[in-house]
Amino acid sequence: MMLNINSLNYTDADFYQQLDTLLAWEASIDGDVAKIVADILANVKKRGNAAVLEYTNKFDRMNLSDAKDLEVTQSQLQSALEFIDAEQRQALETAAQRIRHYAQHQKMESWSYTEDDGTVLGQNITAMDRVGLYVPGGKAAYPSSVLMNAIPAKVAGVPELIMVVPTPDGEVNQLVLAAAAVAGVDRVFTIGGAQAIAALAYGTQSIPKVDKITGPGNSFVATAKRLVFGVVGIDMIAGPSEILVICDGKTNPDWIAMDLFSQAEHDEEAQSILVCPDEAYIEQVKQSIERLLEEMPRKDIIKTSLENRAILISVDDMEQAIEVANHIAPEHLELSIENAEQWVQKIRHAGAIFMGRYTAEAVGDYCAGPNHVLPTSGTARFSSPLGVYDFQKRSSLIGCSATGASELGKTASVLAHGEGLTAHARSAEYRINKK
Repeated sequence: MMLNINSLNYTDADFYQQLDTLLAWEASIDGDVAKIVADILANVKKRGNAAVLEYTNKFDRMNLSDAKDLEVTQSQLQSALEFIDAEQRQALETAAQRIRHYAQHQKMESWSYTEDDGTVLGQNITAMDRVGLYVPGGKAAYPSSVLMNAIPAKVAGVPELIMVVPTPDGEVNQLVLAAAAVAGVDRVFTIGGAQAIAALAYGTQSIPKVDKITGPGNSFVATAKRLVFGVVGIDMIAGPSEILVICDGKTNPDWIAMDLFSQAEHDEEAQSILVCPDEAYIEQVKQSIERLLEEMPRKDIIKTSLENRAILISVDDMEQAIEVANHIAPEHLELSIENAEQWVQKIRHAGAIFMGRYTAEAVGDYCAGPNHVLPTSGTARFSSPLGVYDFQKRSSLIGCSATGASELGKTASVLAHGEGLTAHARSAEYRINKK
């Protein structure tokens, strides 16, 4: 089958205009979805468990009458861990250990310093009390997502982690429950959709209210997260997955084709981009794509993704390739080139950077250690991967000595009077040493 994949050349006069058109992903909220979600949120907020049960029975085709039936016990999680085969358990535990080890390097610590007059200034680091983790359920189940969201929260010191995962038609994914056991999730409820986000944000009679909600979901889940933000924290509103591969033309073209497939197989909206200074090599990759596509179980999804959203970009040299990468600010960036560690110093915007020919983006999705929850749709310009710091808070510390209070009070008084806030000024002035 001949694929029709978008091609661009850096030398085109309107190159960036063409590129931006192909990059555009409409992330606006669907009005109908927003209305449905707003109604669900209001209903769960008002009626709690009763509303959650109704929506779960309706959307997940269940027949539950008691909210107690929504909770999975710790013994069930342990049973799931024992149920999966030994190879899967080993893989989960290896991935968890690597994610935990990496996360431990991210932990922020409290600090303070004392000024000459005895005034103490600093920052106190504390973990959130309770975090909610949304995990997609049914056939599209992602145990890796459980590990990536739960483990950094636990390393941060979050005492209670609440996981929600839908079980449509009663279909329970044992691998997801096993991952929850490995990651140390405290409570699990078999609910999904906007109703699960509402339950976590507002709390119900049996589902506790959380401080922050993380984890991926469909458009209803994403819209619900957007609407409850402010009542609770959220990780991000994620768009489709994306990969940008910069290759110098010296990597096996089959490897690069498969790396592009690795994102394209997520869904039809996923975006795969290749930037290369060798046009003949781009042709080789296209031939690999044509040949290898026939082997892929998800070839229809990959084909649609590649034809709708993939881009093959020809540049003159590596400097141009880096410039294009910084403009795109991709979620995943593969530097399949010589001396990748040197070139990485020029990358300013990317969610995760995979250095060298042997580093497939897929290892980052599962077990390398760094988080796979990454900024999409160009948001790597201003945001970062999920990490321990997302589950820790910073409180400022100020402790004035008598001398410090007197000196700072003079400055504060002048500024407060300048703003017409007399009580602010007087409050500071009371502590000025009048001697």
